[in-house]
Amino acid sequence: MKYVLIVFLILSLLLVIVVYNFKARTIEIAPNTFLVDVRSPREFKTGSVPNAVNIPLGEVENSIDKFTGKENIVVFCGSGFRSWRAQKKLEAHRIQNVTNGVSWKKVQAALDDNQ
Repeated sequence: MKYVLIVFLILSLLLVIVVYNFKARTIEIAPNTFLVDVRSPREFKTGSVPNAVNIPLGEVENSIDKFTGKENIVVFCGSGFRSWRAQKKLEAHRIQNVTNGVSWKKVQAALDDNQ
């Protein structure tokens, strides 16, 4: 039991480090970037980035054709974990031009900075 707790704490610490690094990183968003909110439709309706499309994480792999041929793609969610998973799923399908924008608020801030 003691080892399980130690492994859990180590994994939790690694997750915190990964999420912190995502949040600390600034992103630049080029014009005509395909903005994809991977949250649920219910979350998407509460607010998102203008011109973003909603493709929930569970539908990303079934929607590869929507990503194919896009020059720049930014995926985002509420905290960065689902968008990280979406990025990895897309990269597994050889879609390499994907940026994890982390949260929709961070993407909105980056868009505001570009104006």
